Amino acid sequence: MSKRLTAGEIAPDFQATDQLGNMMSLSNFHGRWLLLSFYRYASCPLCNLRVHELSKLHAELQAYGLDMLAVFQSPAEKIDTYVGNQHPPFPLIPDPQQILYKRYGVIHSWAGFLIAWIKRLPTISHAVFRQRYLPGTVEGGIHRIPADFLIRPDGHIAEAYYGRDIGDHMPIDRIRQHLHASIAHN
Repeated sequence: MSKRLTAGEIAPDFQATDQLGNMMSLSNFHGRWLLLSFYRYASCPLCNLRVHELSKLHAELQAYGLDMLAVFQSPAEKIDTYVGNQHPPFPLIPDPQQILYKRYGVIHSWAGFLIAWIKRLPTISHAVFRQRYLPGTVEGGIHRIPADFLIRPDGHIAEAYYGRDIGDHMPIDRIRQHLHASIAHN
């Protein structure tokens, strides 16, 4: 298992191709805030719900200078079929070999998988039955736990958020707090 990253560390650089074939690199975002989010698989209802939430907030957060990248353990064609159908306003990176997951210390946990089914059943029901994010094929571990990294414009990690269960992401208010504090200091 790779070590977990912490606030203050330099975010590991990478090069990857998004689902549209565009080359992505962490260094492309130097000078801007970046939310780098790691999800489970492309048809995961909770993951699709989070992408939907971030898509709705994209204009607001981008006005603060925040860009977003989403990494999935699914291949590009599955991303296109499922989460790509939402047409999110940020790149989706397929990582079926889970290279970026390892580099950022993103883990699997059966306990986190089971906890979510108890703790997040209303959210899962909302994602599946109200939003119609129906689960499909699972690529990679079904027990992958998400993680979010808020990276400052200088490339250092402002916050590393490792989820406790399969639906746990960095709270939006926490992202806003970092962005507001940055503006207040400038």
